[in-house]
Amino acid sequence: MQFTGFDFYIQTLLDWVSGLPSALVWFFFAFSNFTENVFPPWPGDTVTAFGGFLLARGALSFWELVSSTLVGNLAGAWVMYAFGHKLLDWLKNKNFPFKSELYNEESIQKTLDWFSRNGVVVVIFSRFSAGIRFFVSIVAGMVDMRPLLFFSAFTLAVTIWCGILIYGGFYLGSHWEKVLEFLALYNKIFTGFFVTVVLGFIIYKKFFERRKEA
Repeated sequence: MQFTGFDFYIQTLLDWVSGLPSALVWFFFAFSNFTENVFPPWPGDTVTAFGGFLLARGALSFWELVSSTLVGNLAGAWVMYAFGHKLLDWLKNKNFPFKSELYNEESIQKTLDWFSRNGVVVVIFSRFSAGIRFFVSIVAGMVDMRPLLFFSAFTLAVTIWCGILIYGGFYLGSHWEKVLEFLALYNKIFTGFFVTVVLGFIIYKKFFERRKEA
């Protein structure tokens, strides 16, 4: 597989990481998972899959990989959850350019009410899309989702998704790049499907409400 552009730099970074002492490798994977939660462009899934490859090569132990993945994800989720706690009050009380276009209290409240009813399911399934998971911790903080409930659902989701990635990297060994090709396609399909479902639901609700008012 030939790497170009950004993929080349990621490959170079991962090759460098594979030669680090185990303590620094642990920190790298923890930091990678933390960064993925607070900065979505970071290729966290790629790094996690590479962790499975290192595990297969004996460069990292199972518990080192599992603990660094879990600690990094939980730390990142906590930061975004705490940020969500403060964000809603800031939006309500601060004046900023285009506030009227960006902040509609009635629409936001409907979204938060829906999330409150379906929070556990959303937290679990959002983990399977890199383009969606970033926002879920924020919204969970905004609706004051019980921390124990949120982090339990989040831990379950991380265990399932990252377990799949690690197993994929481990199973394919030196051909782990094929996992990355699949991930790129998977994220496009899943995100497109999710957006289509959400838009369809919104259109249906608006049409249904108009028919009720007519």
